[in-house]
Amino acid sequence: MRKKFIAGNWKMNTRSIDGELLASAIVKGLGSDTRVDVAVCPPFPFLSRIGQVVRGTPVGLGAQNCYLKDDGAFTGEVSPAMLVDVGCQWVIVGHSERRQFFGESDKLINQKVHAALKAKLRVILCIGETLDERNGNRMKPVLNTQLAGSLADISSEQLKSMVVAYEPVWAIGTGVNATPQQAQEAHVFVRERVGQLCGESAAQSLVIQYGGSVKPDNAAVLLSQPDVDGALVGGASLKADDFLAIVRAGIQ
Repeated sequence: MRKKFIAGNWKMNTRSIDGELLASAIVKGLGSDTRVDVAVCPPFPFLSRIGQVVRGTPVGLGAQNCYLKDDGAFTGEVSPAMLVDVGCQWVIVGHSERRQFFGESDKLINQKVHAALKAKLRVILCIGETLDERNGNRMKPVLNTQLAGSLADISSEQLKSMVVAYEPVWAIGTGVNATPQQAQEAHVFVRERVGQLCGESAAQSLVIQYGGSVKPDNAAVLLSQPDVDGALVGGASLKADDFLAIVRAGIQ
């Protein structure tokens, strides 16, 4: 049975002090409970300080992005090696906002995945279709393209260090979320396609999160779907009570 994994993507939010308070409240609220895997992904400047708060607790530390090189003349970028150095265990790669606002291609995302795995980071790979693509019945072709490109040359062994987050772009930050049936349908397709790309056994063990306006009042029904193995939480991860409620919804 796949263990649920709830991760909070803080995006470009918080300042150092309220980030520390938020992380502290999550750590306190979670206590020693390990029935659900939990991680927080603060902005780059606060990773070290938040890392100190969560160190030695069940809460993992993740970054929201990385570059594909460990060092070099790449002004403004942050390498996987640097993330490891400040205590990260996780990194988000390929978030729709990176694709949309920064033009990240599946090829670049694939290079980042390989670089992160080489550095011994665990990867949350994000995929998802836009509203036009959903309305045009192109959800499956879009996800197929993103998976094939982003998972190029990823072995079944490497997949063990990865999570896939299905995030329909039309549901991110809009207050509109996929129905449980829509989420389950997409997750089944993702698992089947990953099985073709990386091996059936590895795909069956793969944790597939749902992301897109996950809140305490819809988390339980989404997480009850057989192929929805967790959530990548945006806005609701900025309030400890809301985030912890989502974590509790994952305990079954």
